[in-house]
Amino acid sequence: MKGKDLVKKAQKEGWVIDRVHGSHYIMAKMNKTVSIPCHNKDLGVGIYNALLKQLGIKGGNK
Repeated sequence: MKGKDLVKKAQKEGWVIDRVHGSHYIMAKMNKTVSIPCHNKDLGVGIYNALLKQLGIKGGNK
């Protein structure tokens, strides 16, 4: 899954784009922020799972 796809998935869960810093989207929800890298390639499995955990999204099928 590419970073931009994860950004869309996070937005469906109530996260909003706070700002963009280079190639990273900074997502915000309540008091939390998460940085999602949006390079033009798929995210690695480890970073993908870590971001899902930080975002609080369950069932992260790539």
